[in-house]
Amino acid sequence: MEWILQVPVLFFSVIFHEFAHGYTAYRHGDDTAYLSGRLTLNPLPHIDPVGTILLPAACMLMHFPAIGWAKPVPVNPYRLHSPRADMAKVAVSGPLSNMLLIVASMIGLKIVGLGFLGAALSDPLTIIFVSAIQINLLLAVFNLIPIFPLDGSQIALGLLKGRALEIYEKHLPYGMYIIMGLVLTGAIQYILAPILNLALLLMSLVLG
Repeated sequence: MEWILQVPVLFFSVIFHEFAHGYTAYRHGDDTAYLSGRLTLNPLPHIDPVGTILLPAACMLMHFPAIGWAKPVPVNPYRLHSPRADMAKVAVSGPLSNMLLIVASMIGLKIVGLGFLGAALSDPLTIIFVSAIQINLLLAVFNLIPIFPLDGSQIALGLLKGRALEIYEKHLPYGMYIIMGLVLTGAIQYILAPILNLALLLMSLVLG
């Protein structure tokens, strides 16, 4: 029944992820997300039927920590100060926001581990913080996969040039199908599971 605690953690994590995109774009000259009401932590404007509902449900059916995405915030690259470079910054801000949540969750887990909270409070908090670490690590890595529309694709589009860029762009219309194929076939586990296991090992060493 841990999924009851995982779902709110996932919702907040993907919403914070998209907020980071919108805020970074805003800081670099594009107020599209702000004007469209997406520069907010209110979950309702961010819910995506596939990324926020279908994909997490599929992960839970496969007994894998929930991953997903919120509805992408609108970004107009032509309103950014430096469209090519700033789009890469907007893209990487999402995974960085997840890393920030990981650090905050590890601090919270360390505080809970001090033992001054009763079991009735410390047990669910431990589940929440551990889930937050797992989910946000998976979100960070998952979003860095260079498949459109994940953040990694925007970073790749900002870095690739010439013939390499032309070849890479050919996958863009099929990116969503590739992602869903990786998830529904279970192949995504072979990409993310080793990273998750390494993170859990490092977490156990840090927390003692």
